[in-house]
Amino acid sequence: MSTLFTNATLADGRVRDVLVEGETIARVTEAGTLAPADGADVIDCDEKYLLPGAIDAHVHFREPGFAHKEDWHTGSRSAAAGGVTTVVDQPNTDPPTVTGAAVDEKADLAAKSLVDFGINGGVTADWDPDSLFERPLFALGEVFLADSTGDMGIEADLFADAVARAATEDTVVTVHAEDADLFDQSATERAGDDADAWSAYRTAEAEAAAVERALDVGADSDADIHIAHTSTPEGVDAASDAGATCEVTPHHLFLSREDIGELGTFGRMNPPLRSEERRNAVFERVADGTVDIVATDHAPHTRAEKDASVWEAPSGVPGVETMLPLLLQEVREGALDLERVRDLVAANPAAIFDVPGKGRVAEGADADLVLVDFDSTREIRGADLHSKCGWTPFEGREAVFPELTLVRGHVAYDARADDEAFGDAVGENVRR
Repeated sequence: MSTLFTNATLADGRVRDVLVEGETIARVTEAGTLAPADGADVIDCDEKYLLPGAIDAHVHFREPGFAHKEDWHTGSRSAAAGGVTTVVDQPNTDPPTVTGAAVDEKADLAAKSLVDFGINGGVTADWDPDSLFERPLFALGEVFLADSTGDMGIEADLFADAVARAATEDTVVTVHAEDADLFDQSATERAGDDADAWSAYRTAEAEAAAVERALDVGADSDADIHIAHTSTPEGVDAASDAGATCEVTPHHLFLSREDIGELGTFGRMNPPLRSEERRNAVFERVADGTVDIVATDHAPHTRAEKDASVWEAPSGVPGVETMLPLLLQEVREGALDLERVRDLVAANPAAIFDVPGKGRVAEGADADLVLVDFDSTREIRGADLHSKCGWTPFEGREAVFPELTLVRGHVAYDARADDEAFGDAVGENVRR
């Protein structure tokens, strides 16, 4: 199996021929210097960009336990259609991924995946670290410092013990940082149809304080701390100042409390949407390199579940299919640099989580590739996306979607024909 991409523009602007043999990038040379082998698939990329597949380090594909919201087949189709070639699933499933047996069960379900994957181990009072760390974990976490979907919030002593154990195992700890003691209880008196009450309740101060505490605990054990879905500039700066890493989601990057009137409870997530001022400050830190990665916290729920009181609706929004297209639109409009986007969604997550075969268009790397035409844009429509939930908080926004996605040389998604096509379930655990 051989594919030759000719005249492909890379993220840094170089125009190259890229030869894929089997599952690996075999050659990257000056454009026009490679001749196709007999039977090779030749793709002319003139004026199109060939990017490394994105790594979404934070998804909730909901299996086992909640397959009516999403499953590994539908979630991975959505990922492939959005140019994501590796996903990392979080532990708040049913059962939670807190034992070796639970990791095994989730790995069996992930055999349906069209894209490569990692599986994170979680921490609860009932976790079994000995069996958990016998498995090929991608990371520990997200470890919840306050309850979210799945009710996995833990106490301070258990958090410290878990971080210390992860340090001995040389495993990154991904932290959901919110301090419930700093939630504004007075906000709970607001009416159930006041969707902004959720942002008022789970305060920005609660995140900033929890980030500081997580960083202090990590320093005590010399652990590698990664702060998940950082929604405030204060949280980003704290992580950066401490030498830790952090991620920002597309919804915290592109949405704010000003959008809640339109979104209603479909805009409820943890951490919640922040002020427009804080959103702008977070965007600046994404653009200038302070933020390490963008990851989606893809957390689908059904329309019926979300269409409820703000105090009853579940938290979370889908995003794995729209992350890269939204970021590419920002490149198209001049707000972000393409090399910066490449680093945010590919090179940096591969480096932070030690996945050396991913995140780059280079000889010897996995052939995880995304072909993009910046002259081709379309509006995001929930009905056109492939997540089982069928909706998006980004309805109507313009975006640049991939034409073609390869996972280790296998076609995972192809939109070049009149009818889009998906590949087979070839996904593998990146810790294999």
